[in-house]
Amino acid sequence: MKTFSATPADIDKKWIVIDAEGVVLGRLASIVAMRLRGKHKPSFTPHMDMGDNVIVINADKVQLTGKKRQEHFFWHTGHPGGIKSRTKQQILEGAHPERVVFQAVKRMLPGNKLSRKQLTNLRIYAGTEHPHEAQSPAVLDVKGMNSKNTRVAK
Repeated sequence: MKTFSATPADIDKKWIVIDAEGVVLGRLASIVAMRLRGKHKPSFTPHMDMGDNVIVINADKVQLTGKKRQEHFFWHTGHPGGIKSRTKQQILEGAHPERVVFQAVKRMLPGNKLSRKQLTNLRIYAGTEHPHEAQSPAVLDVKGMNSKNTRVAK
């Protein structure tokens, strides 16, 4: 039995949409990262972009457990003393709440050129509307996969 290695002709990309309302952030990010890499497919090949195109809606309504809303995101401006930070709570309430989901997914992928290309197949929207209806995406029910995937807002 020879080991199967996919070629570009073997790749079949699908479109899926995930509703993030009430879903725990880490569990959502791990499912999205797995779908982006294509590890859910039996023809998975590590060096090929096998993953699906993923659309995440309602990213502003994602749930965080424990004290994770007070955790900080840090960045540096490049100038002396230019360290900046914001809490996840501030980002979720701000103008770009989808950045929390994007960073969680990005950090669950390996840090190489292929995963940066796979991240281009991820689209995140804060509201319920998205402009990808023409691709007729299939709905992936993350809430129904496991009862631990959801958390009631406090």
